[in-house]
Amino acid sequence: MEEDGGSRLGISRGSDPRTDFCRGHPTSTVSPAPRPEATMSNPHLPPEILDYMVDLLHDKPDALKQCCLVSKSWVPRTRRHLFASINFSHAGDLKAWKRTFPDPANSPAYHTCSLFVGCPLFVTVADAEEGGWIRAFSRVARFELRTDRCYHSETSLILSPMRCHHPEISLVPFHNFSPALKSLRLISSLPGSQVFNLVCSLPLLEDLNIKEYQVDGVDHDEIDFQPLASPPLTGIFELDTKEAEPTIRRLLDLPGGFHFRELVLTWRNEEDLRWIMALVVGCSDTLECFDIRHSMYGTFRWFLNLGPVPHSGFHLR
Repeated sequence: MEEDGGSRLGISRGSDPRTDFCRGHPTSTVSPAPRPEATMSNPHLPPEILDYMVDLLHDKPDALKQCCLVSKSWVPRTRRHLFASINFSHAGDLKAWKRTFPDPANSPAYHTCSLFVGCPLFVTVADAEEGGWIRAFSRVARFELRTDRCYHSETSLILSPMRCHHPEISLVPFHNFSPALKSLRLISSLPGSQVFNLVCSLPLLEDLNIKEYQVDGVDHDEIDFQPLASPPLTGIFELDTKEAEPTIRRLLDLPGGFHFRELVLTWRNEEDLRWIMALVVGCSDTLECFDIRHSMYGTFRWFLNLGPVPHSGFHLR
């Protein structure tokens, strides 16, 4: 991707495989160079009309890139949509971003609202080298992080979760990197203590989605710090894990409790049933919807001693 004072926005990768860190946007070819006689126009439109026109194209990345060729004054508004969702699936995406935007402070990361990181080791290394690179994404509201897979640096092959349990992977650089973050989805092979250190660092977190792969046994370590108040946790909680007890136990220990309105739970052993019940009781005042795995549905209803009509406090789907 190249920028020329905002007059061009294309992708240039030479012989490198093409990647696209604008998540959901098809990879584009290099924009043709303007003819010598072509000059950047400066259309005289009221700002509110310009904003309205560009906003209508929010889900049409090719049209937005063409808008960047119309006028430099159009570039800031189009960036808001072009870089709203960023995807760093592997090291190639990260290298392309850093090559295009070498200065984190002047990159369009400020416009990113949704961020996906599938190569945390590479991202944290870049963050350490550049003194807080990840904090340039300071307006991210939705964050998805995968630590259960990684790419071999030489072959680019996806490694299994067992081989991805790298001791150098740390979630510390992501602690409160975006004060606006409200939704976290974590597919993790890391110890649960690292996960909840991250959760506790996000003061506005509402939705939490955790899918865990226990690689070296269950981690029962306490979180490194005890916040004065926990995140609001007022949205949706989704949990898919081999053993639910460690995750739920840490939720129950949060000083501010939790107030989820929807639970989506998958569990695989009856020993976790009492922890599931403790989770339901903990947010019984706010719970509106409760999704459970079908194979455990009968056991759960028997445990609750429910009749044919679901409990009025929530809905079993």
